[in-house]
Amino acid sequence: MATRGKHGIVQKRKQPTLLLTHIEPTGYKQAMKQPQWLQAMQLEHEALMKNNTWTLVPLPANRKAVGCKWVFRVKQNPDGSINKYKARLVTKGFHQMPGFDYKETFSPVVKPVTVRTVLTLAVTNKWCIQQLDVNNAFLNGYPEEEVYMTQPPGFETADPSLVCRLHKALYGLKQAPRAWFERLKSTLLKMRFCPSKCDPSLFTLHANQHSTFILVYVDDIIITGSSTSLIQQLVKKLDSEFSLKDLGKLDYFLGIEVHHSETGALLLSQTKYVQDLLVKANMANANGIASPMASSTKLSKYGSNHVSDPSFFRSIVGGLQYVTVTRPEVSYSVNKVRQFLSAPLEDHWKAVKRILRYLQGTIHHGLLLNSAPMHEPFSLTAFCDADWASDPDDRRSTSGACIFLGPNLISWWAKKQTLVSRSSAEAEYRSLAQASAEVLWVQSLLKELRVPTKVPQIFCDNLSTVSLAHNPVLHSRTKHMELNIFFVREKVINKDLIVSHIPAQYQWADILTKPLSASRFLELRDKLRISDPISLRGEY
Repeated sequence: MATRGKHGIVQKRKQPTLLLTHIEPTGYKQAMKQPQWLQAMQLEHEALMKNNTWTLVPLPANRKAVGCKWVFRVKQNPDGSINKYKARLVTKGFHQMPGFDYKETFSPVVKPVTVRTVLTLAVTNKWCIQQLDVNNAFLNGYPEEEVYMTQPPGFETADPSLVCRLHKALYGLKQAPRAWFERLKSTLLKMRFCPSKCDPSLFTLHANQHSTFILVYVDDIIITGSSTSLIQQLVKKLDSEFSLKDLGKLDYFLGIEVHHSETGALLLSQTKYVQDLLVKANMANANGIASPMASSTKLSKYGSNHVSDPSFFRSIVGGLQYVTVTRPEVSYSVNKVRQFLSAPLEDHWKAVKRILRYLQGTIHHGLLLNSAPMHEPFSLTAFCDADWASDPDDRRSTSGACIFLGPNLISWWAKKQTLVSRSSAEAEYRSLAQASAEVLWVQSLLKELRVPTKVPQIFCDNLSTVSLAHNPVLHSRTKHMELNIFFVREKVINKDLIVSHIPAQYQWADILTKPLSASRFLELRDKLRISDPISLRGEY
């Protein structure tokens, strides 16, 4: 296959950094001329040597050394100010040979729905929420394979023929995340923690009538539980095993800002991230707009001219995808523009700009997590919907659903269905089956956390779909969807699930399946618990 790379065609990047406003060195020679970056490199090298990361040895005859390079990043605070200058030595993992330098590479990270579920429990029970950061986390992992690396640029010894035989995992190694997670997991197991079967990056400990939960996303850790003293003891034990940075109360996690109210509620927002994304798209001074997509919008892969810079389009849309972690109301709009990444048109770019304008006008908004009613089982409620044959190019339908734990939205999605549905009932039932599977997974997660729940309830606005879920009726129109029918119906018959009809005007998942008028969009946005810090300070 002919590619631009094979023909030597290289397009110059217009954005040298992803979402940062500070200029960073592109190589170690440039960094050596700046004292702040030179000091950062020296600190990193000293930490590596102190940790006995490698030993200098001659390279075996049948092996190749993996290259390495320095990577520089300005660490910023949520307000955009400089936190520190960070230099990190990383290996060139693309040099690694499978079967020799690495074997297994998979490493789990905590799911966003798990984070929101645990935070809901913490807010309801008024538990403290503590955040930890592991310094040079990957250096704590032990690679199972023999890996040889060239000497770090700028810090070579007198004998350049020697290479580094790695004893610890370095950033960039394909197996480094797995090695670190296995080391952390083994440490927590010795402390009597149990990994969750629903989410392996969630660790739980139930002892002495107290519960403690640990959420792990690579080197970022959230700890919460019913006993503050037990949490402090745990932090001390982990600090004795690893080099930790205690960040105190949770306020900034993976680019998500966490605002605490006086009543204990939390607001999850991405103000800094959205600001950087707007700067990158040259729309920092754009005017706001009431909704992310006009109700009459019908995007197609045909019609207008192709955009001049498809890579830039893909980069902006990729950035928007992460915004949906705290902004569920833009999930449908972002999902729609993501369907045209291979060949974006000017019409698609106009749709992206409208989403950015909406985010500019609601830049401080985020997902509100309130306390659920105490001393009673948690309610688990879902709304599912589908827009039948909505895609003008292939007539596939769009599914959408939102799941609430108590008053809080913990899971949602807007997805184009993989198959063409022959009726609106079929499209709705596919959406119902997907929502049922997610609800039952959340229920299993809550059982592991020893949290009692009421029988989950799913609301659907299609009478035929609700009827199929309750009644043993099969005919020629439903033969091709029998698996979904039997899956949901079995849960309904066993009273593990309640499927109820709801009028269309009360269908909250509408916002996830189709573009709406501004008034209807704002009405449903409030139902999804989207708020801003001003509302958080008052009664909401």
